[in-house]
Order: sequence, then C-alpha cells, then structure tokens
Amino acid sequence: MKVVLFCGGQGMRIREYSERVPKPLIPVGNNTPILVNIMKYYAHFGHTDFILALGYMGEAIKDYFVDYKEYKSNNFILKGNTGNMELLNTDLDDWKITFVDTGINSNIGTRLQFVKDFIGSDKIFLASYGDCLTDIELNPIIEQFSRTNMIACFLACRPFQSYHIVDLDGDSKIVDILPMRSSHLWINGGFFVLRNEIFDYMEEGDELVEKPFKRLLKEKRLSAHPYEGFWASMDTFKDKQILDEMYLKGDARWEVWKKKKTC
Repeated sequence: MKVVLFCGGQGMRIREYSERVPKPLIPVGNNTPILVNIMKYYAHFGHTDFILALGYMGEAIKDYFVDYKEYKSNNFILKGNTGNMELLNTDLDDWKITFVDTGINSNIGTRLQFVKDFIGSDKIFLASYGDCLTDIELNPIIEQFSRTNMIACFLACRPFQSYHIVDLDGDSKIVDILPMRSSHLWINGGFFVLRNEIFDYMEEGDELVEKPFKRLLKEKRLSAHPYEGFWASMDTFKDKQILDEMYLKGDARWEVWKKKKTC
C-alpha cells in the first residue's frame, strides 16, 4: 500500500535545526532523522512504497537518500582491512521511494493533489505528516477502515504538549485547571487512511483537514480512530528534547520495528 509522507514544511517553531536541515531530517534519539523513523514504522507493517511530498529544502532530503549509508543505523561485520562490509540487517532493500517536488509554500492539501498521479488508481492509500510518531498497530486500522464506506480516517490522540487547560465560568473565574494531556481533548494525530475518492472532495488550494474533511463530515464519511497510547509530535525544540530523553532512557516506544514484526 502506498504511503504519502508530507515533507515540505519549514518547521518555523524548531528553527534551531530547520535553518540548517529540513524538519523531516532533524534527528531523533540515535541520530536517525524523524522521517526515517516514520518510514521504518510503516515498513514494519509491510508498507514500503513511499511517496515523499517535498517542499522546503527538498533537495537535502533527496541527497540524504541518494547518499544513504545503511551501516550508520544497522549492525554490520567489517571483514579484514579491505573495507568489505556485511550488513546484519538493512532498511532500504525492499523500499521504493518516489520524490515529488510539491512547492515551497504549498499546504498539505495542495501537496496531496500534487502526488495524485503517483498514487494512481489505488483504492486505499496511507498518508502522514513528517513530524509525528506513534506505536499503534497500523494494519488493524486499515482492515477496519476497508470494511466501511468511509473515505477518510485519521488517528485521534491526546495532546503531546505540556500546556494546561483552564476552565472559566461566565465571570472569568477559574473553575478548573489541568494538564492538556489529561483533559477531554482529542487532536488530529497526523496519520491518515484515505480512499482515492478523497480527491473528489478537494478543490484547488484546499487545506486537507479543513474544507475537504468538513465536506466528508457532512456526508458522514469521515471517521477517527481514538488512541490513548503513545503518540508524539516534534513541533518544537522542547518536543525533540523529550523524544531524545525517552530514547536515552530506553523508552523509544515508536521503534516498533525492534519488536516482533507484524504484517
């Protein structure tokens, strides 16, 4: 199943890195770009046909994969002093990656329309933002979606940020205050299962989650899959620090590929 990954944003809220590299190439944990972590997540569930919707510093993403050095993220055996290398595991052997320039300032909906021809006639495809991680079992969501008449489904998660929700009454007096993650709020987690008919609900310039999804909502053909487990976005430098700390503590829950493979 094809996987569209949106890799074109400028990452303005994490400019400490994004002025040097595009946001999808910002490393997480063991110096592996967050984009590669997302791709490994999909590959773990058997989905290795990727379409990268590029924008800001897209040439850097192209260069990264053209010059990709698998030994940096895999175990290997070096034989003698000849430089002969035997990789004990690999990432890219069965991956297909299509690189598509979708414009510097395009929104997510426009980027999706740019790659429509590369999706082709596939009835169902997957899509994801280039800065979100999760450990949810993916294939059961796809299977459930395929049995419905829904056109789009997204992962609904609890907020990752550490803001607090303040409940005020009519006189602006505080009724309650609680961490955002423990509130009743659900957010769009940036992982999508889509039918090809999604393009029938899109007009030029539309942002995916706004007008097209609202059109689907009116027809009751939009669904969400709620998940209380691990989900995180790397939107700010603080978010990156949290993910790096999790990795250092041996708590990199997004690395599902290090568990028993599920297909």
